[in-house]
Amino acid sequence: MGLQARMYLLVILLFAIIYGVMVAVGNLMGITNALFYIIMTIVILGLQYLISPALVGWTMRIKWVSEQEQPDLHKMVAELAQTAGLPKPKVGISQLNIPNAFAFGRTQRDGRICVTQGIMKILNRNELRAVLGHEMSHIKHNDMAIITLLSAIPMILYHLAWSLMWSRSGRSKDNGNSAALLGFAAFILYFITNLLVLYGSRIREYYADEGSVKLGNKPHDMATALYRLVHGDARFKDSAELKQAESVRAFFVNDPARAWYEVKELAQVDRDMNGAIDFNELSDLRQKQVRLGVADKMMEVFTTHPNMLKRIKHLSTLTG
Repeated sequence: MGLQARMYLLVILLFAIIYGVMVAVGNLMGITNALFYIIMTIVILGLQYLISPALVGWTMRIKWVSEQEQPDLHKMVAELAQTAGLPKPKVGISQLNIPNAFAFGRTQRDGRICVTQGIMKILNRNELRAVLGHEMSHIKHNDMAIITLLSAIPMILYHLAWSLMWSRSGRSKDNGNSAALLGFAAFILYFITNLLVLYGSRIREYYADEGSVKLGNKPHDMATALYRLVHGDARFKDSAELKQAESVRAFFVNDPARAWYEVKELAQVDRDMNGAIDFNELSDLRQKQVRLGVADKMMEVFTTHPNMLKRIKHLSTLTG
């Protein structure tokens, strides 16, 4: 099934779940209580929407750079923005040495694209442009707004579950038992919808990779960039910098916390062991079946980023 179709079905499913729960709560307690949780969540999301760019900027130690300071970086971002039909995002460099890149902002007009100091040391121009195209695609697809909106659903269910299971004031015994059962169901759905939101995040990563190719970058350049990022990030296992970036790693091109485990499985793609995935290696992967162990499959379910071998396999399907 196509990435867009999966995303549409996911959004429909998540909102169907929250609608059903709200109807059940409304029947049990009255619409006022259900509205309270909706309003509370909107307020929380509104605050998050307003302050999240400042929090990301502070956590990632971003320095916004001018065209005079980084002319080539600005040129690539400007070219990609023009191709994507977007206003040129603000350009910054994070002072972290972990090689990576990320995009954030409230809207397409408020887009910000940043690279870390580390990524500029390990990628060539074509590979860096492919990564910037990936981040430009996140802005074009409004991914931050979409994932923030979807993340509201588990948040609503969590607050509902907590209140229904533990609050007994003003309820009859029968109503109290019904509320407790409904609260337990809401907690189960909270866990399920959390997994669905993570699945949505993984879909957006595939979609951004595809978007980078549509912006004129070569699939093997994006694949090589991901491969180099995995090796570069693996060197920071258990480092203080990695722990500092823990809260925002969902923004990254790849998950640096998973890099240590991904190095070994990617070795099978780089047949000549030259540290890159060239056109021929990526084309060959297109004909192969990717098989993951049970542990890898389970691990992926709880992550914001797809398994890297599957992700590079997807890029192989985009080769000419």
